[in-house]
Amino acid sequence: MSSPLYGEHDRDVRPIREWQNADRSAFETEIKPLNEPAVLRGVADAWPIVRRARESAQSLADYIAGFGEKTPVKAFVGDEDVGGRFFYSDDLLGFNFERREFTLGELLTRLIDLADESAPESIYAGAIPLRANLAALAAQNEIALLDPAIERLTSIWIGNRARTAPHWDLPQNIAVVVGGERTFTLFPPEQLPNLYVGPLDVTLAGQPVSLVDLAHPDLERYPRFREALSLAQTARLAPGDAIYIPSMWFHHVESHDALGVLVNYWWRTAEPYMFTPLLTLLHGLLSIRDLPEREREIWRGMFDHYLFQTEGEPMAHVPEEARGVFRKMTPERVAGLRAYLLKSLGGVPRDQ
Repeated sequence: MSSPLYGEHDRDVRPIREWQNADRSAFETEIKPLNEPAVLRGVADAWPIVRRARESAQSLADYIAGFGEKTPVKAFVGDEDVGGRFFYSDDLLGFNFERREFTLGELLTRLIDLADESAPESIYAGAIPLRANLAALAAQNEIALLDPAIERLTSIWIGNRARTAPHWDLPQNIAVVVGGERTFTLFPPEQLPNLYVGPLDVTLAGQPVSLVDLAHPDLERYPRFREALSLAQTARLAPGDAIYIPSMWFHHVESHDALGVLVNYWWRTAEPYMFTPLLTLLHGLLSIRDLPEREREIWRGMFDHYLFQTEGEPMAHVPEEARGVFRKMTPERVAGLRAYLLKSLGGVPRDQ
């Protein structure tokens, strides 16, 4: 990389495995089953938006604005001292940026105007739903790796030079760089204890993030980060390149250019009725965390047995029709279980 993220530790980070000319068959049968990040070089080379980005930043901005310059968008804006790192305030109770609303045309014009400044303000508009706001743009620039029948959320991300702190996403993700270059750094989910994640409920944009600054890792304050870094993988992507990020892999993203644009696809393979497991974790704060140690250990075993099924199907000895809430989920059973949980969380006396 031209500008190391990790200071003297840059040499410790290995490259993400790369694939050339990947098609849907290769993605489904060779890449995805590995459950490892993968760089997919050139998969969007033919996209019109990529061709415009290769002409110039102005050409890219004009192309995007042409699909809906009056579209309202929300963006993070930080002054020049932020240096592109959108993050918390020093006390972790607030943030080092403010949220502003622009039209899409205003946002793109502002980014072009800032391009020649040596220390511009940092602007980042993330996760703009593409199909809902710029459907024609989405239709002209569609990835061929995913089965069209797969329900997915397609988003566009627009900003200047910025660094997104390491975080996880529950869905699987394909991120396509269409303007500017970006460096991705990924950590396996098992590195959670070594990444010093901040508050789960006070977040920059919905997802909890690591408190470690990858550009200047403070190993005295965060000593276990050295272990995480030893297992990190990284790659620098140019327009037309994409990256596959499996579910729950931590990823840090740095945009290197005055106008950076990315399109990503999120999708889940879980049953549609399923909640995010983070809600279960938060529920556990009310029901498990502060139990006496011995009781917590008992409930760890309960979860292992009934949910993680470490000993196989936990209700195999019970006829299917008699398994109660452990029967196969139907819309009716999902509705009944939801109602029970809502009632239990609404102040009804707890069961003994």
